[in-house]
Amino acid sequence: MPEVPENHEKLKKIRKEKTRLNKLFAEVDEKKRKVVDGLIEECAFMRAELTELREFIIVNGVVDEMPQGNYSIIRESPYVRTYHTMIQRYTTAMKELLALLPKNTPAASMLDDGFDDFVDSRE
Repeated sequence: MPEVPENHEKLKKIRKEKTRLNKLFAEVDEKKRKVVDGLIEECAFMRAELTELREFIIVNGVVDEMPQGNYSIIRESPYVRTYHTMIQRYTTAMKELLALLPKNTPAASMLDDGFDDFVDSRE
């Protein structure tokens, strides 16, 4: 596997996202820390990839022309398929990560949509 230079643009994006997420999840219980660290690592990577995929799709569109001998076919771009798959996995990983936040932290309250309070008030 080739070594990635430390100043590679994608690594910078990944580190920036890891820093952002680590600040949000700083108050997570030590027992959950390894899980949180792993999810942060993967979410940061996926966010950087999703950004690049989105930029490619914006420039090149969602369809692709694929040569087939004497003719060509129009198909969904492989970048779009990759983006759709990765955004689903990113969303799932972020939900898992958010579920690990203690309920009483400022970060959790920023993410609170009020649903729990609504359910509690109905009982």
